[in-house]
Amino acid sequence: MGFKANRLTKFLPGSYIMAVSGGVDSVVLLDLLANKNEFSPAKFKFIVAHFDHGIRVDSADDAKFVAGLAKKYNLPFETRREELGNSASEELARNRRYDFLRGLAQKYQAKIITAHHADDVVETVAINLSRGTGWRGLAILDSDIIRPLIDVNKTEILDYAKQNKLKWHEDSTNASDAYLRNRMRQRLAQFSDDNKRQILALRAQQIYLKQQIDREVIRLVGAGPDYSRYFFTHGDRLAVLECLRFLTNRRLTRPQLDRALMAIKTAKPGTIYEAGASVEFVFTSRNFTIKLIK
Repeated sequence: MGFKANRLTKFLPGSYIMAVSGGVDSVVLLDLLANKNEFSPAKFKFIVAHFDHGIRVDSADDAKFVAGLAKKYNLPFETRREELGNSASEELARNRRYDFLRGLAQKYQAKIITAHHADDVVETVAINLSRGTGWRGLAILDSDIIRPLIDVNKTEILDYAKQNKLKWHEDSTNASDAYLRNRMRQRLAQFSDDNKRQILALRAQQIYLKQQIDREVIRLVGAGPDYSRYFFTHGDRLAVLECLRFLTNRRLTRPQLDRALMAIKTAKPGTIYEAGASVEFVFTSRNFTIKLIK
């Protein structure tokens, strides 16, 4: 059996950018939200957004398909095509897609909705742990982006699509072993539902712990915009790196954080240190400020 729309995240009135790739996950989410009676046009505005990365030769067909869906549901449609090429990495494609979505969110003063589901969580956790990312590899998909299907598994999504006779486009790259996520998905096919539930429970626990850590960071360093160089120079190294990670909005890698900490210890007053990822540190003799450029 499928699932009911009342299992979805509760929405407040406002504008929402709905990321629709044309795959079954986003097609199901679009159908669910477009058909919920409580979403009156007077209070809710949904904009269908599609990013055409130009990686596949047939990607333009997906854009046309999603444009047709937006028309079917009588919703505004926004799209962008970029020629990333078939050698583009998953990370580049994801970053460009989110740049597009965040630009639309700013344009419409809206929040972003994506169709990530429970199986996506399990895959991402497994990928992160295989890369040695540590405990933060469990605390994933926790941001300002709304993910209404996060507790719904793939089988339920497929059941809903079939029961409601929905059509979708299957991404041809999903069958390719060239992508780590596809290889990991094949391995995780052996996991039982109980295994997956345990991973989801660990994710929830780590997100809670991350929130506790963030609150403790604010208590230690203050709300800014000025931060004490003395604290970062003399504090426990792992603790101050965790503080820096939070203050830089988690943009910096571990090596970049280490170099930023060295700059805090040694930079002359009046200088600016460019840490990477559009993060700048501006120093006085006793304090520093952080600029997140974009």
